Amino acid sequence: MVNNYRVANKNIWQGRVDNSKDFASFRWHQVICNINLSNLGETKIDINKKNYCLLGYECNEGVIRNLGRTGTEKAPDYLRKEMANLAWNNNSNVELYDAGNIFCLNNNLETAQQALSEAVEKILSLGMFPIIMGGGHDIAFGNYNGVAGFVYKRQKEKRIGIINFDAHFDLRPYKNMKGSSGTMFLQIADMCKKNNNAFSYHCVGIQTYANTKRLFQTAKELNVNFELAKNINESNLADIKSNLNKFISQNDHIYLTICSDVFSSAYAPGVSSPQPFGLLPEISLELIKYVAASNKLVSFDIAEISPRFDEDNRTAKLGAIIIYALINTLSGNHLG
Repeated sequence: MVNNYRVANKNIWQGRVDNSKDFASFRWHQVICNINLSNLGETKIDINKKNYCLLGYECNEGVIRNLGRTGTEKAPDYLRKEMANLAWNNNSNVELYDAGNIFCLNNNLETAQQALSEAVEKILSLGMFPIIMGGGHDIAFGNYNGVAGFVYKRQKEKRIGIINFDAHFDLRPYKNMKGSSGTMFLQIADMCKKNNNAFSYHCVGIQTYANTKRLFQTAKELNVNFELAKNINESNLADIKSNLNKFISQNDHIYLTICSDVFSSAYAPGVSSPQPFGLLPEISLELIKYVAASNKLVSFDIAEISPRFDEDNRTAKLGAIIIYALINTLSGNHLG
């Protein structure tokens, strides 16, 4: 039984139908399969296939606590609508599932994160790759805990590396175990220290104007690797990939998380904290696909999309295409 959970709304998955029988003509809404994590019933997951499972995180409480622009709780279904009409460019050995949404009740962020953790661990145990859609970036604490629960119960000695595309370190202090969308990675670091696990964190897209000297000091104390946004361009992609490769090689599993405020606000206006000098999507996508091609990726999420600020649905379209490219890359599809 998964708490704070509702199954997906099947009516969201609608779109153009070029052909109702020709698999090569299908779009996402024609291949998606809804499942209930609390009651799988007769649903059979073929572990010999490449299975991807979408799960939404309807939570805005972390953004509220972090004094950001609200509205991120509506992002999961908003993203689904953009993905519904995407071309399904995979073959029959790739399956796509929608497990519905985790929601936040009575502003209880911690309970929502715990529910997300349990859901992610269950998705992994079923042989599926979790694709979590936020929601505030506090999604990372729940997703990471789900990954850690799955990995450490089976392989205590393994290292989980976090790669975060973000304008912010999200290493802010927190009190009385109450976090926000800006504290998750310090919470994870403290949890790793308590449990004698390695804290391994690489952040791509850091904005100097968005992080205090204290946050840079905290990052240094925790041995955080990072790439400044102002240094990420076509001319030094090889160096950035080399740094990513070094980090990936030091870890057994990689958890990839994206805060949508890492992108330039020209392409991602609908975020909690817009960045006029953010990353270009083309460069970011190349790096994201590079990480995905490592064969170490264990879970993924994208966060901080706020529909009420999203002019022409630009941020949601960007998020949908990132998920599209991620699945294609993980599946070995050259069209990724």
